Amino acid sequence: QVQLVESGGGLVQAGGSLRLSCTASGSFFRINFMGWYRQAPGKQREWVASITDNGSTNYADSLKGRFTISRDNAKNTVYLQMNSLKPEDTAVYYCKHILSGSWGQGTQVTVSS
Repeated sequence: QVQLVESGGGLVQAGGSLRLSCTASGSFFRINFMGWYRQAPGKQREWVASITDNGSTNYADSLKGRFTISRDNAKNTVYLQMNSLKPEDTAVYYCKHILSGSWGQGTQVTVSS
């Protein structure tokens, strides 16, 4: 079983930046394939980005160029750097261990206009 804990959310003005972290623990060999998702109020959870254990990345088309996913395997941590934030980026951001289906508890990101 994999436990995931997100951190780094908060309130930021439009145009600002935040870096989210997701640290994994539990019985697993390595954190492997990881993803970030987000859920805005009244909307379905949507995929944001993912990263494989060899560092290959993919992004939702609408977020390319502003968001960057990365990982530090030694720390069992995956990051989401978010730049040029917009009010529509306001959501709870979750990380997911893709292979086990485990989710973190989420971290709130609020972008004010």
